[in-house]
Amino acid sequence: MTAPLAPPPSRTRPRVVIVGGGFGGLSAALSLKRAPVRITLVDRTNHHVFQPLLYQVAIAMLSPGEVAAPIRQILARQENAEVMMAEVAGLDLDTRRLRLADSPIPLDYDFLVLATGAAPSYFGHDEFEGWAPSLKSIADATAVRARILAAFENAERTRDPAQRGRLLTFVLVGAGPTGVEMAGAIAELRRFTLPHEFRHIDPRTARVLLLDAGSRVLPSFSEVLSRKVHDRLQRMGVEVRVGARVERVDQEGVIVNGEPIASSTVIWTAGVKPSPVAQWLGAPTDAAGRVRVERDLTVPRHHEVFVIGDAAALVQDGRPLPGVAQVAIQTGRHAARVIAARVAGRPAPGPFRYRDLGNLAVIGRNYAILESGRVRLAGFVAWIIWAAIHINNLTLFSDRLLVLVQWAWTYLTRQHGARLIVRPAGGAGPPTAPPT
Repeated sequence: MTAPLAPPPSRTRPRVVIVGGGFGGLSAALSLKRAPVRITLVDRTNHHVFQPLLYQVAIAMLSPGEVAAPIRQILARQENAEVMMAEVAGLDLDTRRLRLADSPIPLDYDFLVLATGAAPSYFGHDEFEGWAPSLKSIADATAVRARILAAFENAERTRDPAQRGRLLTFVLVGAGPTGVEMAGAIAELRRFTLPHEFRHIDPRTARVLLLDAGSRVLPSFSEVLSRKVHDRLQRMGVEVRVGARVERVDQEGVIVNGEPIASSTVIWTAGVKPSPVAQWLGAPTDAAGRVRVERDLTVPRHHEVFVIGDAAALVQDGRPLPGVAQVAIQTGRHAARVIAARVAGRPAPGPFRYRDLGNLAVIGRNYAILESGRVRLAGFVAWIIWAAIHINNLTLFSDRLLVLVQWAWTYLTRQHGARLIVRPAGGAGPPTAPPT
């Protein structure tokens, strides 16, 4: 006999609406588990994505289900929380109501937490997006995976040397953590995983180019570690070009500092911009468009509204906080503490203070870098720390176990087990098929 469902929470409890099921929104919801509130978490998808490992879906090391978890499953045992799959179209601050894109019925709130994250920024060249996809969602990652794998498949079919060279040239624009990790992963894919699987091409001849307009890779790390990563990538066969300004991206490839580079696979890892939260709020923003919040993460003149994570302009010790998962997680927890204190009639906690737990980036097999305060590591030990932290921070235990097993298998065999090209039903052929 099925156990009866728990009764809904009392309608006298304040309603906390959280928009966004990423690191910040989920952290806020979980932190309010014991608070006497009703929580409604709204997201346009039904899953939470562990974005630091999204690139491993794109290079076919992990499957989408291993880096994403259903939001309902995560909150299933939290009786004061419900999940709504919907897209927010705007809000009315005076009436405290959210407008939903697919419903005429607004969503009322007593407290509102906006954790809407960031979108890729093409720096005024949105026309690049059609030719250079980014990595912000599961859909993005699976599309990039199909594009990378199809490039090798199509190169196997063509007999035109120029076309084959274009297909086997992979360009990544942006040398931040995602670009660096992706470049190293593609370099290892072509060198170790694919060489014995093709008969007419040698995947090891594929070119991997990492481009950045700045003066060095990984500018958020120290120059010492940046140089180590630069050298490591070059030893792996990645062509690293700094001071490289991308002027055009189209079906033929890219133009960099006036030089055309023929490529069928261009991946955008260069930058992000905040979601349209500031437009909804009509609030002041910084130069990047992030909402300027008070020290308790609330919006000026509307202290029932919190903006957290990538959507908030946060400055500490004179420096803006980075758009990383730990900032989102810690701001989500702090917003929850403020709300819980207000509901209970307790004094509010002090102003938000970010605790820097360090930066990590991985560059292929056995090599990562770690920077935390004065501690700087590069190599195998940093790689073990990187792996342990990422597995530990996956939301579901089942995902931790699956990722651990998959990484162990890949480490021992160098095989990527998720090399599937998936296209919509009725598709005419593999993506980026060469002209016949």
